[in-house]
Amino acid sequence: MKKEIRILGIPMDLGQNKRGVDMGSGAIRYARLLSKLIDLGYKVKDLGNIEVPVRDSLSEDKLLSTICQTCEKVYQKSREIVKEGSIPIFLGGDHSISIGTIGGVTHESPCGVIWIDAHGDFNTHSSSPSGNVHGMPMAVLSGIGDKALTELGRPGKKVPAEDVVLLAIRSLDPGEKSNLKKSGVTVFTMRDIDKQGISAIADQALAKLAHLPRIHVSLDMDSLDPSIAPGVGTPVPGGLTRREAHFLMETIAETGRCCSMDIVEINPLVDQNNETSQFAVELTQSLFGKRIL
Repeated sequence: MKKEIRILGIPMDLGQNKRGVDMGSGAIRYARLLSKLIDLGYKVKDLGNIEVPVRDSLSEDKLLSTICQTCEKVYQKSREIVKEGSIPIFLGGDHSISIGTIGGVTHESPCGVIWIDAHGDFNTHSSSPSGNVHGMPMAVLSGIGDKALTELGRPGKKVPAEDVVLLAIRSLDPGEKSNLKKSGVTVFTMRDIDKQGISAIADQALAKLAHLPRIHVSLDMDSLDPSIAPGVGTPVPGGLTRREAHFLMETIAETGRCCSMDIVEINPLVDQNNETSQFAVELTQSLFGKRIL
């Protein structure tokens, strides 16, 4: 019997400067995520949204503390959903929500992370050119960065380096490269995918996490090429193709170990006919068992 899926919206745009990603959760729902999952035979419950203050109501010096407060709420809710035996799907919002989602998912027991993103999100406040927290969550989850973020939920790192795979990477800041090289996490760039093919990379990614019974998939929609996913906050040319993305999700699904998911960085203000959200729903269907035949 399939586990119940619970959908939780986190309309947070506090981790970056470009407005619009706070509307991503609504756009994904509008693309019929719930009904598409029900069609796959799941019982699905939409828990609504975590309340997030409007960015314009906050002064710059309040942003970090508000991100921490929001992610703490997400952490506790994520932990609760997993403890009750359900599968959470978190709808962002910018990628800083993962500080709370992955923190909560890993609270009771270890969980591998497949981080699908154009960016490494491995900056700290000292290495980041922009200071935007949405470029830091993977570093924070690895125990690196501002103490207010790394101590959120529970002290220290939430995910060991050997339990993390970054995939589809193609845009890194200089300091971020240094942080990643020191971290020990596994990184597959788009060059790796170009050279070896998505099948080989998917197999290697899953082999790195073979020691774990559960996998969390954190899907930043800017991992896809902007020609097929234009509605994102920070597009980078040269991303995953439609079939590469579906193949990756289908391959993860075949393991039967996907326990939770983030969908982040969709910006409906720059999208075309909700195309990016519709694609996100298609990929979610592939991750949760939809097949061509």
